[in-house]
Amino acid sequence: MSGNVVPLHKTPAPPDTEPGPNLTVVPEPAPAPVVPLWVRSGRAVRHAVTHERTREAGRLAVRHGMYVVGGTRIVTRRTWDGRTGARYERLLRAAEATGNYEVAAEWEERLQRFREARHRRRMDLLKSPVDVAKGLAVGTGAGIGTLVGLGVVLAIANEDIADVLTPLLAVIEFIRLLITIVSVVWGPALKVGPLLVLLALWSVGRKQQAAPNWVLPATVRSGEGEPITPSIVVKALRDLGIAPLKSAIKEMGDAGAAMLGPIRIAGCGVEVDVTLPSGVSTNEVQQRRRKLAENLTRHEHEVFITIPEAARTVRLWIADSGALDEPIGPSPLVTDETMTANYKTGKAPWGQDLRGDAAELSVYQRHLLITGRSNQGKTAALRAIALWLALDKSVQFWIADLKGVGDWSMFDGIADVLIEGPSDDHVIQATEMVEAAVEEMNRRIEVRRNDPAATFPPLIVNVDEAQVAFMCPAIGDDKRPYGGSKAASRYFMAVRKIHNQGRAVDVLMWQGTQDPTNENLPKLVREGAHTRASLVLGTDTQSRMALGDKAVDDGAAPHLLRQGLDKGTLVVASDGIDLPKGQSFITVRTHFIDDEPAVEIAARAKALRDGIATVHAINPGEQRDPLADIADVFGDAPRLRTNEVLKRLHALDPKFYGDQWTNDRLKRELEEHGEEPKKSHGVMVVHRDHVLRALANRDNNGSASPVG
Repeated sequence: MSGNVVPLHKTPAPPDTEPGPNLTVVPEPAPAPVVPLWVRSGRAVRHAVTHERTREAGRLAVRHGMYVVGGTRIVTRRTWDGRTGARYERLLRAAEATGNYEVAAEWEERLQRFREARHRRRMDLLKSPVDVAKGLAVGTGAGIGTLVGLGVVLAIANEDIADVLTPLLAVIEFIRLLITIVSVVWGPALKVGPLLVLLALWSVGRKQQAAPNWVLPATVRSGEGEPITPSIVVKALRDLGIAPLKSAIKEMGDAGAAMLGPIRIAGCGVEVDVTLPSGVSTNEVQQRRRKLAENLTRHEHEVFITIPEAARTVRLWIADSGALDEPIGPSPLVTDETMTANYKTGKAPWGQDLRGDAAELSVYQRHLLITGRSNQGKTAALRAIALWLALDKSVQFWIADLKGVGDWSMFDGIADVLIEGPSDDHVIQATEMVEAAVEEMNRRIEVRRNDPAATFPPLIVNVDEAQVAFMCPAIGDDKRPYGGSKAASRYFMAVRKIHNQGRAVDVLMWQGTQDPTNENLPKLVREGAHTRASLVLGTDTQSRMALGDKAVDDGAAPHLLRQGLDKGTLVVASDGIDLPKGQSFITVRTHFIDDEPAVEIAARAKALRDGIATVHAINPGEQRDPLADIADVFGDAPRLRTNEVLKRLHALDPKFYGDQWTNDRLKRELEEHGEEPKKSHGVMVVHRDHVLRALANRDNNGSASPVG
């Protein structure tokens, strides 16, 4: 049997040495160059030297060595200050540098007294050798005499004459023992003593961190959360880049702390007043807030600069690191179910100031404006005040929520009017609501003119997202625009009228608005508010729009708050809140009341009231059915006083149910349908069942007749 043999492992033929026309010769790679030993050794040494562990070990050695050097310098400085008048001279120069010549004269007087006392001590030293020699001779003689006398007493007692010298010999033996001990200890002490001195100097230097910053531990180098001390504040001011300030501090030496008042604990931080040297303005320090904060190892939002009453003084409030990122506690409205409100004498528990003290706001006869960027807590801050005030059952609310997402829905049953929605139709209804409030204000003014002692229930006219109203393009039948910032604008003019005269008869305008501009928050409107508050804004100009020039010039800076991180933090300018002495504003971290607890608080407010029948639009001029309206305003209340019925009718349609609707007019309306008010406990009341019965009888008889 024969066949072809196929080799399983065939050795390939070597390639042709002569390249063909389509063949490319690939050269063999050159062997890697041999790295010399000295190069490899250098790389290894460089890696070892630059390794983080090596660098840390080097910093450790330098740091502890510098502790000794720094400790020596500190101890030498302290000793020199104690022995000379250098400290007094430094403080004298510091007082002169700050322009405080009265304090400079006081330090000069103290320096003179120190020099006189030192001169007397030196004069006493000239006489001291003679006095010491005399004292030593007298003391030695007296001592020997005492010992011999003691020996005589001892010899008589022991009937041994040798005991006369026993006390003297005992003292001599004690002295010999001391000399022996010193001779034994002296040698080791000479060796150990310098080490103990170095250890003491090292301890002083370590305690004072007397080493260059680059060799200190990482936690110390960062300075994050470092306690605020006078030296840290002075150093931060010195490094602000203000030449006159730096020169003045340099002249003061280490006594730059003479500029500082006491550092006081203030809430979650500290507060200190800084008296600036002559030639340095407070404005220059205010403009460098970020740099000052970084010099103090803080973030910009953790340092606040305000201007107190004292001249050439800035007040620094420096937060503990990270403290402002911690939430504050819940609102007392949530935790205290027994809390009530009083419009005239009470204050709303709004939040906490930077000191951690309760920030409470009075709303008595004060128009209110809250502004800020979107989604920063404007509605929550405004609603928190309204929820508190709702616990005073005498207060009436007319509310227009031009966002319309349910933020104010819990006021259904509390507010006489509640308009919710962002459309032009909702703006028209809100405008007519504010115009109705103007008519109510005028009615009250007329009553007050005839009866100066007349009082009225507070009426809060609240428009949230008011910028929607100012920017509305709708035009009425009278050709007047609803929005805008000119005299033709119906909303603008209605708000202005309430601002001008409303507080006198307790008709108050509250507004919440976003991102203020001259178009969506006109100047005359924003300046008509007594309480002005702002969340985070974008620019210094907007801060001035929101709070006014005075507050911003004094240090108010809502534009420096952090978008998204400082939600609910308000800068407030108002005389309705306790302000630090000499300040025109305060920063408040408001309590956040979520929707669910807000509904619970609203339920408590409804329980105090007699079933308010909230209307969701004001339509002046429409045909009305008085009997049906009387039935509607009862809500769930079984009976109401006649005055309360009239008040609710007026809230329903101020134009229709105006001054002509009195108790007599109400009585006639009911008598026409077979019912009339009854007296209960001395006051006239209307029963809901009676009105419903009259309405049912009328409908059955087919005599309904709405009037225009």
